Formats: sequence, C-alpha cells, structure tokens
Amino acid sequence: MPQQQEQQPYTPIKDIGEFGLIGHLRGVLGESEDDSILAGISDDAAVYRIDDERVHVLTTDAMIEGIHFDRTFMPMEHLGFKAISINVSDIVAMNATPRYATVTLGVPQQVPVEALGQLYEGIKQACRAYGMTVVGGDTTAAHQFTISVSVVGEAQEDAIVYRRGAQPGDVLCVTGDLGASFAGLKALVENRERLDEEGEESFQPNLDRFSYVIQRHLAPPAQLKAIRDWAEHDLKPHALIDISDGLASEVNHICEASGVGALVHEAKLPLAQETMDAAQHFGEEVDVYALFGGEDYELLFALPEEELDKLSDLPSDAFFVVGRVTEKDEGVLIEQSSGETVPLRPGGFDHFQPGEANGGLGA
Repeated sequence: MPQQQEQQPYTPIKDIGEFGLIGHLRGVLGESEDDSILAGISDDAAVYRIDDERVHVLTTDAMIEGIHFDRTFMPMEHLGFKAISINVSDIVAMNATPRYATVTLGVPQQVPVEALGQLYEGIKQACRAYGMTVVGGDTTAAHQFTISVSVVGEAQEDAIVYRRGAQPGDVLCVTGDLGASFAGLKALVENRERLDEEGEESFQPNLDRFSYVIQRHLAPPAQLKAIRDWAEHDLKPHALIDISDGLASEVNHICEASGVGALVHEAKLPLAQETMDAAQHFGEEVDVYALFGGEDYELLFALPEEELDKLSDLPSDAFFVVGRVTEKDEGVLIEQSSGETVPLRPGGFDHFQPGEANGGLGA
C-alpha cells in the first residue's frame, strides 16, 4: 500500500501581511532577464525602456467594495476620481507624467447604469486634471463592486527617481499635510454608524465641520504639480515614494531600499487644523493619523539640504522638512515631542490584517 505524502502546512496570508505576500510572490516569479526593465515589483511602479532616452512607467491598483470603500458614503463620482488619482500618484512617485489609463469594472447586477455614468464622470474629471486619456478596459459581472485601473506614464530615463537613492545627510520632506484622509474616514464611519442607530427619518449628518478631511479621503489629489515645480526649478530628489500606507511605512520603505536609517521629528509633522480637531473629537492622538493612517497621497522625498534653496520661491506649504536620512546602523527612529527617541516601525493599512491601522511606536 503506497505511503501517503505528508501534507505541507498552509500559511495564512494574515501571518505574513500584504508586503510579505508581495515578497513571496516576487520570489516565485524570480528575477527578469529582460534588460529593458529598469524597475519591477520593488518600487511604486514598473519602469521599462522604450528607446535610448525615454521610458514608460506602468502601475495598476484595484479598489474593492467593503475593503477600500463603502458605497453608503462614497459617491460614485468621487470613487471614479479617486481610482484614477491613486494610480497617478504611483506614476508621479517615479517623477514621471501620466498619459493613458485602462479601467476594469466588476459590477453587481443591482448597480444601475446611472451610477456607472456618475463613476465615469469622476474618471473624466480626473483625466482632465492630470492631462491623460482612458484608452480601454473591461467590464464583467461580480458579487462585489470592483474597479481596477492601470496607468501608463512616461519620462526621460534620467529623470526617473526610485526609492533606493536616499543618502545619509539628506533631508526627508513631504509635499503636504498628513493624516487628513484617515480623519475623513473616521468622520464618515461615525456618520454611517449614527445613520444605522437613528434611522433615515431622524438622521441629520454632521459633516460640515469635517469637510476638508472628508474631501481628502473621498477625492485625494495626486501631486503632479509638485514634480512639475521640481522640474521647473531643476530639482531631482535622491529618493521618492508616495504616502499611501502612512508616513511610517513609507520612511521604512525608502530606508530599506536605500540601505540607510532615518530620524523623523514628530514635532515637524505637518497637520491641518481640521485633522487635529477630528483627532480631538475622536479622543485619539493626531500623530498616529499622520504616521499610520494612510491614503494621503502626498509625496515623501529625500534630497541634499542645500537643494532646498532651489524651492525657496514656492509657497510655504509646498513642502515640509520632517526628518533626516542617517547611517543604516542608526536604525529608523522618531524623536517624539517629549524628546524621547524610539524606533519608528512600519505600519498603516494592510489588506490582510484586521483593524483600521496597524503598527506603532516603539515596541
């Protein structure tokens, strides 16, 4: 009688998380031998050479109802705009210009045609804002509403900026205030819970006081203007990444890719007054929103401090210095407002982990 082979144990995805899964699947694929590929799975977008001087930049991102959005408080027009923006943000995070998009929809049968028209109004508005065109896609039936967008951008090869170029002594900067998107999500969730408790007849939404942070969550703008400003001022960062998963995660991504450490100053985190008001309303620490909230779609970049002089004529809110790149053996740290310095651990939204934000300061 043949012996049964011992069954290999299964590893739940939640045990390794989103980035662990990406690393595992990348290992299955192996390294490409195509020398026209300049960046693959390890950066914000793939980069491949199309001639001696120019490259294409390619990214794709999916949004699934119940994971990334809730149609009870996400207007379809905003969903369309956001679906384009989050992909454009990845292109911009390579210092490239978006050009073309394809859109794939998975649509439950009960979704009306008019709702899809509203979705595409948002897509059209985003394409106008970013100077790009939808050139195709696919539509299929689905149990949950799903929208997946791919965007192709282009740039001169020598203009591309990767995560891996940060150097000790560089300053770390962000292009705008942080934590607003997460604050907006909290406000929307609170109102949805009140709607469930009070019923439609007596429910009065409380959204006006949080209009800025709600807008930052529903329709975040990609920072295309920032990279255009840099080009006009002859500035090219050493390293660049968009802030989709929270500042803590993105600092760690740059440090890992570049083989460096970092020191972030909590007191220098740029925070909008409304974000601070929202955190106070919910009885939470606003710095946690900025570090771990995610979906701000600002840019984090590293460059020599003397290069900041090139941007001196930009508005004061065009960028904020939040820290410095250090040697690798110093680790990735944050100086808290109390003066204590502790490890800054990666955290933020993980598709396969429970909770709104995970990770933390220190142990």
